[in-house]
Amino acid sequence: MMAVVDADSGKSAGHARHWRGVDATAFDEGTGLAFASCGEGVLTVVREESPNKFSVAENVKTQEGARTLALDDKTHEVFVVTAKFGPPPAPTPEQPHPRHSILPDLS
Repeated sequence: MMAVVDADSGKSAGHARHWRGVDATAFDEGTGLAFASCGEGVLTVVREESPNKFSVAENVKTQEGARTLALDDKTHEVFVVTAKFGPPPAPTPEQPHPRHSILPDLS
């Protein structure tokens, strides 16, 4: 669940469902939209329907790994970033669950 909290009072302003593994969130006061990006490859867009009611407006497919998010509150554009991933290296005793390797950009 995404919990929306009033920053001044600390009170809950609403909740909305989103995908697992959220890394970043942002709220655009100009549009009333909140965003949550996750590494699964989904950007959840949540609409403020009233001061205490939020609902999922859209789940936008992104590239897997695009969990870092930035919002330009002047243009209302949302940016997510990722890399292309290769297979993870073999597990070792020191790294039993290694992360996927990042592939170089050869363009």
